[in-house]
Amino acid sequence: MAENSEGLGTVPEHERILQEIESTDTACVGPTLRSVYDDQPNAHKKFMEKLDACIRNHDKEIEKMCNFHHQGFVDAITELLKVRTDAEKLKVQVTDTNRRFQDAGKEVIIQTEDIIRCRIQQRNITTVVEKLQLCLPVLEMYSKLKEQMTAKRYYSALKTMEQLENVYFPRVSQYRFCQLMIENLPKLREDIKEISMSDLKDFLESIRKHSDKIGETAMKQILTVQDLVDFSPVYRCLHIYSVLGDEETFENYYRKQRKKQARLVLQPQSNMHETVDGYRRYFTQIVGFFVVEDHILHVTQGLVTRAYTDELWNMALSKIIAVLRAHSSYCTDPDLVLELKNLIVIFADTLQGYGFPVNRLFDLLFEIRDQYNETLLKKWAGVFRDIFEEDNYSPIPIVNEEEYKAVISKFPFQDPDFEKQSFPKKFPMSQSVPHIYIQVKEFIYASLKFSESLHRSSTEIDDMLRKSTNLLLTRTLSSCLLNLIRKPHIGLTELVQIIINTTHLEQACKYLEDFITNITNISQETVHTTRLYGLSTFKDARHAAEGEIYTKLNQKIDEFVQLADYDWTMSEPDGRASGYLMDLINFLRSIFQVFTHLPGKVAQTACMSACQHLSTSLMQMLLDSELKQISMGAVQQFNLDVIQCELFASSEPVPGFQGDTLQLAFIDLRQLLDLFMVWDWSTYLADYGQPASKYLRVNPNTALTLLEKMKDTSKKNNIFAQFRKNDRDKQKLIETVVKQLRSLVNGMSQHT
Repeated sequence: MAENSEGLGTVPEHERILQEIESTDTACVGPTLRSVYDDQPNAHKKFMEKLDACIRNHDKEIEKMCNFHHQGFVDAITELLKVRTDAEKLKVQVTDTNRRFQDAGKEVIIQTEDIIRCRIQQRNITTVVEKLQLCLPVLEMYSKLKEQMTAKRYYSALKTMEQLENVYFPRVSQYRFCQLMIENLPKLREDIKEISMSDLKDFLESIRKHSDKIGETAMKQILTVQDLVDFSPVYRCLHIYSVLGDEETFENYYRKQRKKQARLVLQPQSNMHETVDGYRRYFTQIVGFFVVEDHILHVTQGLVTRAYTDELWNMALSKIIAVLRAHSSYCTDPDLVLELKNLIVIFADTLQGYGFPVNRLFDLLFEIRDQYNETLLKKWAGVFRDIFEEDNYSPIPIVNEEEYKAVISKFPFQDPDFEKQSFPKKFPMSQSVPHIYIQVKEFIYASLKFSESLHRSSTEIDDMLRKSTNLLLTRTLSSCLLNLIRKPHIGLTELVQIIINTTHLEQACKYLEDFITNITNISQETVHTTRLYGLSTFKDARHAAEGEIYTKLNQKIDEFVQLADYDWTMSEPDGRASGYLMDLINFLRSIFQVFTHLPGKVAQTACMSACQHLSTSLMQMLLDSELKQISMGAVQQFNLDVIQCELFASSEPVPGFQGDTLQLAFIDLRQLLDLFMVWDWSTYLADYGQPASKYLRVNPNTALTLLEKMKDTSKKNNIFAQFRKNDRDKQKLIETVVKQLRSLVNGMSQHT
């Protein structure tokens, strides 16, 4: 029962499987059949049975189908057999027709093949033309590139390369010639870079060589820099490197090379300071360099920047100032220093016009102005020396009005009394005075030249002129005067004339101040106006000349005194003054006649100094340690000479002394000689130390020294003195006085 129920459930399943096998694709049969084996036991057997039954059913249906169509098949075979005969006939006819057509079409085939060949050639030609039309622009552009390279139109060549790469090469990139061209472009670019860089180097070398010409033209302001320099190599190189995307490399190279050139330009020649041409070349080179840089700054985009040019200028300016400061210090010619100043002004104004700051250059000019003044002072020192050497140190003689006006035109001499004098007459000063005055004015003009074009106010120029003139007076002229005064060949007459000259030069200083005022239009009443120091300058020179007069006068007196030839052992005087002394007095009289032109105090001081020095020299002669003995006759002779000195003093050789002031120069000698002449020792010893003493000026030590010399003489000359009572008494008196004087001298020493 169970088996039956199981069998009933299985049959529909097998039918479903058979339906799937019949209806589905054979690729899907496998899973369907596998389900038969996965089913209950004995399912396979039952399925096979079911399958066999299905096959039998289909066979029966096929057999029914064949039985149904068999008669029609037989009829069709019969018809085919009938047609076969006609088909064979038709085949023969077709074959014959085909043969005839083949024979007839051979010529057509040949012509057709020719046509086909021509069409193929035509198509190929068309294709070639199309390809050539595509390639020709590339070749034309490449040919254009070659022409541009040959013509050195490198920027255009680079633009052509860009067109080739971006437009033309992509169209024909499949061709080998295109690849060769593409491979050649980098080399061409490198060639262009090298050529343009070579052109740039040539340009840099050219402007380095010709920078002085460029600068000279720029300083003259005639042409612009582009009229002188072809900047196309810079433009080309800049454009080329910009196109190549290597602009930074070009900028760095250009700036580096220009900095090197700047250092070369700023390096001066060792002998630059010797000629103005050396300075001019130095300045023109620098101007040429920075004019080029300024042009590059304004016509290119970023090749140089304002910061770069400012940095370069500041570096250059420091070097320029150091060079000028060093080389100008070697300049000894004021004309060269003035030329240098003018060059610096033009140099500064030129570069200032291009926007470069030049204040430090004008500050340097003030340093060079001091140097200029120093060179002027040295030059004028030589001028003054020449004037002094050529002067005859005699008053200027004039014989007519023309000569008078000629002197007045050179020197502002004003003296109403002198104008009233008739011709011929003499100016009190010598020829050097108007010459010195003229040269001081020339110095002021020369100093003024440096102040021109410095953009300074009249007040500043006035101050500079006065200060430089003061230096001329207080240093140069004063030094020349002092050196002149101290020269051995300058005698007393010349010294007197020098004092007179300095007096007139001092008076002329106010005219020099007016002269400066007329130049600068700055009133002397202005608070800050510097005064000329002529007063102190010439006063110092006069004092030096006065001192030299005193010294030379004393030296002359010494020369006469050295001629003295006393016989210190004479028994009786000659009865007249010594010849050397009379010569000395006559000399002093003539000299003091010359002194009448000097200021009163100078002449009086000189006369008093001479008398005092003569008195001292005569006293020293008496007390000379080498003089061992003096006779009374020698003392009497010496007294005659002193009397002549006193007579000279009382004759008022120089006016202005009151009473016997000049005679007092010989008071020490007079009292000493009076003491020995009258032999008034008792009075001397009794009144010694009293204010009213007759021999107040006689020093005991001096008296003792002279007395001992007379004592020794008495002993030697009076061999038989002991046989004469008077001589014996005199000898005893001398010995007694000597003892008393020694006691007095010793007492003075102990008291001291």
